[in-house]
Amino acid sequence: QVHLVESGGDSVQAGGSLSLSCRASGSIFSIVAMDWYRQAPGKQRELVAAATSGGITEYGNSVRGRFTISRDSAMNPVYLHMNSLKPEDTAAYYCNARGYTDDDSVFDVWGQGTQVTVSS
Repeated sequence: QVHLVESGGDSVQAGGSLSLSCRASGSIFSIVAMDWYRQAPGKQRELVAAATSGGITEYGNSVRGRFTISRDSAMNPVYLHMNSLKPEDTAAYYCNARGYTDDDSVFDVWGQGTQVTVSS
């Protein structure tokens, strides 16, 4: 089995910065992609940032230019660096990872989430 653990969530003031990390553990052969999503109360989960082992990154429109996803060649851990935070960035942030296990099975797993609260 593969497990993801997010960390780094906190309460910050608007304009501040925060970095989240997502670390995978278990019988991992390779991680192909790791994404960050967020979900605010009463809203749908939305893609924040995505990264692939091939070097492709993409960002949601609302965070482009403020957030950066970074990772090493093993894609573990993956970080989300958040700058110029706004109150509307307040949400639970979730990590999703996809890849292959040691026994050649495909995995697609989610972490438990970490809370980011931005006050004005």
